[in-house]
Amino acid sequence: MSDVAQRIRALIQQIEEANYQYHGLDQPTLSDAEYDALMQELISLEKDHPELLAPDSPSQRVGGVISKKFPEVRHAEALLSLDNAFNAGDLREFDRRVRSVFAKVEYVVELKIDGLTVALTYEDGVLMRGATRGSGEVGEEITTNVKTISAIPLRLRQFAPRLDVRGEGYMPKASFLRLNQDREEAGQALFANPRNAAAGSLRQLDSKITAQRKLGYFAYQVLLPQEMGLASQTAVLDYLKALGFSVNPEYEIFAEIEEVIRYCEEMAETRHSFPYDIDGLVIKVNDIAQQQELGFTAKSPRWAIAFKFPAEQVETIIEDIVIRVGRTGVLTPTANLTPVFVAGSTVGRATLHNIDNIQAKDIRIGDHVLIQKAGDVIPEVVKSLPEKRTGEERVFTMPELCPECQSPVIREEGEAAHRCTSITCPAQQREAIIHFVSRDAMNIDGLGPAVIYQLLEAGLIKDAADLYSLEFDALVELERMGKKSAENLLNAIVQSKERGLAPLIFGLGIRHVGEKAGKILAQKYGTMDELAKASSEELQGIPDIGPAMAQSIARFFQQESTHSFLAKLRQAGVDMTAQRSTKAQVFAGMSIVVTGSLEHWDRQFAEQLIEEHGGKAASSVSKKTAFVVAGEKAGSKLTKAKELGIPVLTEEEFAKLLP
Repeated sequence: MSDVAQRIRALIQQIEEANYQYHGLDQPTLSDAEYDALMQELISLEKDHPELLAPDSPSQRVGGVISKKFPEVRHAEALLSLDNAFNAGDLREFDRRVRSVFAKVEYVVELKIDGLTVALTYEDGVLMRGATRGSGEVGEEITTNVKTISAIPLRLRQFAPRLDVRGEGYMPKASFLRLNQDREEAGQALFANPRNAAAGSLRQLDSKITAQRKLGYFAYQVLLPQEMGLASQTAVLDYLKALGFSVNPEYEIFAEIEEVIRYCEEMAETRHSFPYDIDGLVIKVNDIAQQQELGFTAKSPRWAIAFKFPAEQVETIIEDIVIRVGRTGVLTPTANLTPVFVAGSTVGRATLHNIDNIQAKDIRIGDHVLIQKAGDVIPEVVKSLPEKRTGEERVFTMPELCPECQSPVIREEGEAAHRCTSITCPAQQREAIIHFVSRDAMNIDGLGPAVIYQLLEAGLIKDAADLYSLEFDALVELERMGKKSAENLLNAIVQSKERGLAPLIFGLGIRHVGEKAGKILAQKYGTMDELAKASSEELQGIPDIGPAMAQSIARFFQQESTHSFLAKLRQAGVDMTAQRSTKAQVFAGMSIVVTGSLEHWDRQFAEQLIEEHGGKAASSVSKKTAFVVAGEKAGSKLTKAKELGIPVLTEEEFAKLLP
């Protein structure tokens, strides 16, 4: 038994060290496969020896405990809100108040992450409690859900008899996009923004759902820092990082308020470059002793203020509302807009999600509306402007028949979406094929929507598997399909056979299964045949595979149509086994940023090369960035790299590093 206990402790230390390297230092030391193998071994040992399950075991991050309610918890010290500054005048007034007490002041400016405050309590170095802010005095205990966040250490890297930490729980933009895509396909109501999604995720009664949503956490405060010998806010951040916390590296120190103002103006322009939402900056007096002397008002510290970015909302007109039928049969109303520039790009379309959203916001065809980008990514209509109506606007209603196949449309009880009832709906088939050939799936270059429409209309294909039976003579008969284009397309189809199991699983379009889940399943089962045998119960035992996804996968492989489709792929010679990367890991442990327009590659391909060779393709420049690859029209990221002294490579210089 002692050997088992020692192995469990060794696994815990290895996994938590990997978490610290990844989240705390931005320097991953294990591949996903290596990390998953260690976690599976730990879970297996703890299952066989439940008496050895420790409270700081990373196996607790996968969730699974269902709570009936969240008990209230009184905070050791009230979580106060910050006063807000909305312009330079507000910041100067804050500085005036501070300097009326201290002539010399140093300010630390941190990003204001758009999430929710989470308070953590450690005893003897082990995480004992996580709680929401609540009223500030009293919050809700969400310890089980907090443990699912891998950026939060379950055991501190340095011993502390008692430690209270404050930080921000948040949902990365990529996680937000995946979550809303999955919810839209499932006919569920969508989250309005990453902050709401994070709040909803942390208050899930089933912690396994929280675990699936891949939340992040940045720590920024400890209680009673002076008792730990910490004399400044920057020392607090360094201390938190040494303890194993993820600390946001994007903070700056200034001696004058005018420098702070200039920085706030610059960050308002570059706020969209981060992989998470920020809604402002937090300005703090750096010296802890000065903080103590400045003190607090009834609700806010006098030594800190939040500078709020102005909301990026613009006005435009809804010219029409059209219906798109997705690959799962969901009818999604989409607004065609008078094109307008917002949050870094021109927007001409915005999803309206479902009829409930349209009715709640009283959106009509012809309306003047305000739009923004949810999570700085997804164009959305915020509200209509009824005061600008002329009387010619039209109320939109969902169709009773599918616009693609004229089959009845239904709305199932408990769902927000309307669905086409036909399993042979051409729109569903078309969208399924478009998904199958997409870059992250089978990556068949030259097979855009227009070509797929032609193939379907000509009767050359009925589903994606038929692509592997296409012949040259039939292709060249298509409009605008020359001999060279036909040859290139057939070559791309042949090359796609070697993509391997993970992209194929993703390409199958199984409901709830995204790209990451495809990689997890490929790693776990190795072949399509083994995956097809898995039961729903077995699948639920895999980290990141929740009940809804497990049931969807099992149901998919039980269908006769699936067996026929896979048989056609198998006969065509499509590889259905997991592949291992054999490329030299020349960028192992490096965080690399690609920015601007490259001459020979698009940005996504360059990022793929980085990841194939062991690196991390980061979306923002920080002090941990190894180097930046800059093309034409590189903007704020290039500027930031130069300011931090980060090496900047041309596309040609980057190519020379590849083996």
